[in-house]
Amino acid sequence: MEPRGLIDLAIGPLLFNWAPDRVETFYARIADEAPVGTVYLGEVVCGKRQPLLQDVLARAAERLETAGKTVIWSTLALPATPRERRLAAELAADPDHLIEAGDMSAVWSRAPAPFVAGPLLNVYNARAAAELARLGCVRLCANVELPLNSLARIAKACPGLKLELFAFGRLPLALSSRCAQARMEGLHRDACRYVCDRHPDGMDVATLEGQDFLAMNGLQTLSHGCQLVDVPVEALKAAGVSMLRLSPHSLDMVAVSRLFHDFVAGRITPAALARGIEPLGPPGPLVSGYLHGAAGARRIGAGTAA
Repeated sequence: MEPRGLIDLAIGPLLFNWAPDRVETFYARIADEAPVGTVYLGEVVCGKRQPLLQDVLARAAERLETAGKTVIWSTLALPATPRERRLAAELAADPDHLIEAGDMSAVWSRAPAPFVAGPLLNVYNARAAAELARLGCVRLCANVELPLNSLARIAKACPGLKLELFAFGRLPLALSSRCAQARMEGLHRDACRYVCDRHPDGMDVATLEGQDFLAMNGLQTLSHGCQLVDVPVEALKAAGVSMLRLSPHSLDMVAVSRLFHDFVAGRITPAALARGIEPLGPPGPLVSGYLHGAAGARRIGAGTAA
């Protein structure tokens, strides 16, 4: 495929349980300082967190849009209770906002209106992507396990579908109806005391031998390592990628976005991008294996250069 135009940047939905004042400050900085065109807002992981940030996110959306950013509202990826399903359906059916569908119930509530397909929808091939496009999908944030050559096949088969790549952050791997963090504290999910707020980037999980393994975020399992795209930007364009997603973490995300802005503009190499990110303190070692069709915890490609 021929390389496409300039790759845009997006800030993904906040996956972690941060205090309201921290969230407000975070999005104020993104609005005023970050060179990104799109920001995803909304609770993806746990429906119990939704009421805590409702007013904060409404104010953030107004400030982001005033600053010229496109706001996309994300739905829960695992709506379990009647209340959660109702709220997800109402958000998905809102004709005034573009939404990111976190699960298929949101797709069915939305279709045929335009939507973005989130990375937890389990879309692994071109036929599935084409079906979502038929239902109204305008952009697919690909599953994090998909290698770049699989994205290229989807792009070739679905030329009208834009592709977004999860380019930075701990990789969202799985969700459960039970909260592992609450259980570790001897609590039930219904009375969890929101203990996930103690770990702003997720709680590190090690094996019995003490080896770093995964991370937990309430109901969610994440990678221990921090994904960092490490292939030349022209290779991303050639594969049909038109947007890179930067997942919020507690390090300086404005600095992260500026480094990625230089990267997509061709001013720095993948290796220089990695060298710029590492001093900022990512939550785990930089990894890129899935992008290359290898084990996700590996670090491969130009970003490994010293």
